Amino acid sequence: MTPQKPSADGEQAADGRASDAGPAVDYETVSVPVLVVGAGAAGARVAIGLAENGVEPLVIGKRDHGDAHTTWAAGGINASLGSLDPEDDWTIHAADTLDEGHFINDPKAVELTAKHMPDRIRELDDWGMPFDRTEDGKINQRYFGAQSFRRTCFVGDRTGEAMLDTLVDKAQSLGIPYRDNVMITRLLSDGDQVYGAAGYDMESGEFILFESDHIVLAAGGSSALYNRHSSRDEENNGDGPALALEAGASLMDMEFVQFHPTGMVGDRYGEDWDGRLVTEAVRGEGGRLLNADGERFMEEYSPDQMELDARDVVARAIAQELREGRGTENGGVYLDISHREDEYIKSRLPRMYERFMDLGVDITEKPMEVAPTAHYSMGGVDIDFESGETGVGGLYAVGETVAGVHGANRLGGNSLAETVAIGALVGDHVATQVTGDDRNGALPDGQRAIAEREFQSLRELEASDGDETPEQLLADLGDLLWEHAGILRTDESVSAGLEKLRNLRERTGNMHVDGDRTSLSFELAVDLSFSLTVAEALLLGARKRDESRGAHYRTDAPDVDPDWRRNILVDQGDTGLELTTRGVAEPSDAVSEAVDVGYELDYHHLE
Repeated sequence: MTPQKPSADGEQAADGRASDAGPAVDYETVSVPVLVVGAGAAGARVAIGLAENGVEPLVIGKRDHGDAHTTWAAGGINASLGSLDPEDDWTIHAADTLDEGHFINDPKAVELTAKHMPDRIRELDDWGMPFDRTEDGKINQRYFGAQSFRRTCFVGDRTGEAMLDTLVDKAQSLGIPYRDNVMITRLLSDGDQVYGAAGYDMESGEFILFESDHIVLAAGGSSALYNRHSSRDEENNGDGPALALEAGASLMDMEFVQFHPTGMVGDRYGEDWDGRLVTEAVRGEGGRLLNADGERFMEEYSPDQMELDARDVVARAIAQELREGRGTENGGVYLDISHREDEYIKSRLPRMYERFMDLGVDITEKPMEVAPTAHYSMGGVDIDFESGETGVGGLYAVGETVAGVHGANRLGGNSLAETVAIGALVGDHVATQVTGDDRNGALPDGQRAIAEREFQSLRELEASDGDETPEQLLADLGDLLWEHAGILRTDESVSAGLEKLRNLRERTGNMHVDGDRTSLSFELAVDLSFSLTVAEALLLGARKRDESRGAHYRTDAPDVDPDWRRNILVDQGDTGLELTTRGVAEPSDAVSEAVDVGYELDYHHLE
């Protein structure tokens, strides 16, 4: 694809020149009415909403256009269509989401997502998304973990890729401008209002100053901070939440990180595959988990829901099997779908079949080896979900960058759902905020100087010539989090992790960047600053929440504490990060009724 440049509404000029900020630094200036940071599904859907309301945004992404992390979401997207189970409706979808989130979700966020998703699915269908179909032509739906009914729409096991392709095609049909390979390193903000952003072109190394009164962060989450994760190493490093925090927004529930039960085992398949996701669709289609002794161990941990219990339950069950010595010699357990017919597996799980065939495993005959992997960050920016507003004027956030929909543990199939359901609402709202009273690009006093100081800092980072590499520092951070804030936690371990984090921060002062601003080393050095901030927020939240709830499991406080039905907020204080708590609102009467009914998946319907 040939990138489109901003039109007359987004004029550019290479006219930047640092003055009193130090030696002169050239930079490009780009003025746009709305800057969307992140080119995945959430950012794309926001941009479509803006364009359909007559506002032309500029979308920027860190990768080639169409190559966002959305493409790695394989298994499906939730909507209460009732294609196979007509008794399903949006209130039950909301109830399942709240139950999976252990009732610290934002009820408004949950209800907006569940209520709007049927329309969003029909919209994607109209735009050409090639959903799998039932024999009578309806959009097909499959079971996903902890869902009461077959609610997950899918395109084989490449749903995210198909969805992003559809959204990109729609955006291109609307002529929405975008720029590839651009990284934002700082938002220009006085804590009350955002004025623009500073960053650089990752291919040319050129600095860029974006002037805009409206910025939407759709930059992903932070699960790649862990040394074993399901993302690409240079994605989901926490830049979205960290940028928002520095700009004056609050973060929420950062202690909640979802460990997906089934990541590939590197000791078996190679280091490049370690932690890569084996989609939940394998279990949704009847896959069985077996320990090294051939025992179907979920019969002990969850006899009713079996492999399709909540992700935190299944991940802890696998961790327990490994801890008690019933894992494989490679450090995993087996996931077996071979009892299904060969053609069924190939048609419903084509990508998994092809991937493992390339690695010498025919999953129609043999099981896969899997173990838990860091997969999704439920925590993020605290927003109002009807508008995306962060509390900082002109700054909005959406997608995995935010907290609220998923609570203490995400319901599988809800991540893609949130991106388009909330993305559409945010796009429509931001469009109403763009007026003729905007500054038309003129930065207020002091903000240009902040951008120029940022460019100077980046140039100094590029020249770093110490003994520590960003690659090693990030690897050590990943080990630290896995050891001290992994699937099982204690106050003592988390506190030790915070002390190690302080030492790790000190080591960054002796860092060496191998290459110029176009190098991966420089990119990872920038990522490191974001990752350290998010890691600290995560560890502080994990220490403060002295209970076990969802994905946050404290072995020294193993029970759910009703008094902890609260969200933990993180703000940037004068001397560091500050934590406060806030109570959770109640769901609507209709959703409360669905919760009280207690709908629940019966796994044995699959057998």
